[in-house]
Parts: sequence; C-alpha cells; structure tokens
Amino acid sequence: MPNLYQQLRELLAPGRVQIGEVVAYADGVATINLPGAGQIRARGAATVGGKVFVQDGVIQGPAPDLPVYVDVI
Repeated sequence: MPNLYQQLRELLAPGRVQIGEVVAYADGVATINLPGAGQIRARGAATVGGKVFVQDGVIQGPAPDLPVYVDVI
C-alpha cells in the first residue's frame, strides 16, 4: 500500500532558501536576521555573527559574507 503522505510531500515544492546573519545561538537553535528586517529561528549548527543558508527552519550551511541587496517595492 503506497504512503499517501509521502506522495503528497514529493509533489509539493520545498521551501525557498533564505540567507541571513546569526544574531543568537543556544541549544542548537539560531536566531537569524534576514535582509529586509525579518527574523526567523532555525535548527542546526551556526556561529554568532556568521551568515547561513536556511530552508524550512533548518540551517543548510554557511553562506559567503557578501553584500545583500533588497528590492523594496
């Protein structure tokens, strides 16, 4: 019998990858400032002051320290 939940998850696209700067880290959870004044929390390894890639609430890895421009409309 096929797993219907797994089939549905395969049809849905994963969340978008975001980049942000880690401002706090405790117990495996980081608080991340996003460009454009947003803030999220994500699980994973990070260092305060570093930039990371985040997808679906999970830190994917370190991001390069490059300038980020936000287009405000």
